[in-house]
Amino acid sequence: MTTRGKIVIGVLIVALLYFGINKLVSSGAVFKKAATESVLLNTIELPAQTAGSRTNIAVPLAPLPSSTPAEKGTPVTWEVMAWNSQMAGMLANGGPRATTGSAMAANGIDLQIVRQDDVAKMQADLVKNALDLQNNPATPGLIVSIMGDGLPAFSAVQSQLEKTGTSLQILPYSCGKSFGEDKLMGPKEWLDNPKAALGKTIACYLRDGDQNIALKWCADNGLKVNPDETTYDPEAVNFMAAPDFLAAAEKYILGKPEQRTKVVKGKETGVKVDVTADGVATWTPGDVNIAQQKGGLVNIVSTKDYSNQMPNIMVTTKRWYEAHPKQVEGIITALAVAGDQVKTHPEALKRAADISAEVYGDKDKPGSYWLRYYKGVSEADRNGEVVELGGSKAFNFADNLALFGLEEGGTNVYASVYKTFGDVQSKLYPKELPSYVPLDQMLDLSILKKLQAQYKGKAIAPADKQQFAADDEIRQSVSRRAWNIEFETGRSTFTPAAERDLNQLFDDLVVAGRLKVAVHGHTDNQGDPQKNQQLSEDRALAVQHWLSRKSASAFPDGRVQIYAHGATEPLASNASPDGRAKNRRVEIVLGN
Repeated sequence: MTTRGKIVIGVLIVALLYFGINKLVSSGAVFKKAATESVLLNTIELPAQTAGSRTNIAVPLAPLPSSTPAEKGTPVTWEVMAWNSQMAGMLANGGPRATTGSAMAANGIDLQIVRQDDVAKMQADLVKNALDLQNNPATPGLIVSIMGDGLPAFSAVQSQLEKTGTSLQILPYSCGKSFGEDKLMGPKEWLDNPKAALGKTIACYLRDGDQNIALKWCADNGLKVNPDETTYDPEAVNFMAAPDFLAAAEKYILGKPEQRTKVVKGKETGVKVDVTADGVATWTPGDVNIAQQKGGLVNIVSTKDYSNQMPNIMVTTKRWYEAHPKQVEGIITALAVAGDQVKTHPEALKRAADISAEVYGDKDKPGSYWLRYYKGVSEADRNGEVVELGGSKAFNFADNLALFGLEEGGTNVYASVYKTFGDVQSKLYPKELPSYVPLDQMLDLSILKKLQAQYKGKAIAPADKQQFAADDEIRQSVSRRAWNIEFETGRSTFTPAAERDLNQLFDDLVVAGRLKVAVHGHTDNQGDPQKNQQLSEDRALAVQHWLSRKSASAFPDGRVQIYAHGATEPLASNASPDGRAKNRRVEIVLGN
């Protein structure tokens, strides 16, 4: 045979092999076992760790689920807001109802996903489901997804559930988080001068996640807040109530005034004033609507800055949870596999976005819309101002170990989030939220620990980690706040009273996990200037060391920087004891 003939035959063999393998892959036969087995991490293993680091490899693309409902398994309903943090859940289910070839169906779950943007309706539905389960244990269970920082306020439903003989229960797994799409939008001058927000009004859904962003920004910048949405305080940041996040955006877009009674120093003056929404706390599509329909607002702060604030937390009743441990494990299994697919493969993410569009039911928002704003984009608004819109992240198994503090040397990040915003809401709204349910009464990590132990020794796809360069300075400040952390006189040793403030500082900084932290030490002018300079440095160092000792994972190398100012930047006159006390301080600056 000639050389040319050999080449022709070789090409034919290669072509036959290619098309034959391609047909096998497209038929799903090669992946049939992986698609139907109830196995958590068999498709997302990575090589074992070497020299303390993880070598990442591509997670194999699993067959995408069909669009045909499987119509088998344990029936469960999952109520969700229109929120991009649920991409892993969408792919895991394959459609509004679990489909053939989906991870949920493979794990014996017939999940029905229903859009529900009304938090009060979610609470009412949980109570009804608890009653239905009491009368008929075969009733399909109900799970609702809410913003994690909003759970303390949501837990007010506990008293109604207790009347039915049950209580709230968290599924110990999050399918994702907001990473930019939930935000406070305001006039551009608020960025450089937060005090410009005093006397202004922010529209939002009260006592929930988006308002929490605004409240934390106010607290971090020392701004007074007026918690009464029926009055107007010219010396505080005011709020305008909206029934949901989209209506909050409409308050600004329409510019319709509300009449309020003016208050000064907490007392009503009898004077009536008209107020309009100057800013908005909302999420996608609310931010997109503002940019496209009116413009004029920029991002002041978002969950891209307060990056740990808003995990997607799935809540059910203890009655259903304790009766269905196998189903809970199956849901976690499905979400874990889908999370790695969404994070790794554009094809899987696109399919999840298409399923999202089907679930959310907005005819003018196809899958491409949800995909675009899942990733987050910068767009010009109607006035030509460039604003960041959207932004969410899907979680995998390792992300959840990090979230709940189960990785080696880890911190329960969600515990810090829950306490931070529970305390904020309870303090501002004592009548509506006199107390909130302790987290340990709702959160049981035993199933997550069981799955973790099952795969101990096997490498898994790593969690997203924020990296900080030690020599990077903060270029854009998000907040600056003076903390009255008490030190022993003339020393850098904390007093016993400092512990409470340090723990609050810790929780606040854990919530803002993506931001760099600058610790500025200051003294009064008493004593030798050189010694004061050194003392201010030692005190800033003491704060840095306390934070890193408490959690190396939350405060990795490079995140916290220190600055010593001695007595050179007083806040008040050093002529009085009160003034000197104000000048002996530690200032915390958060920024990018």
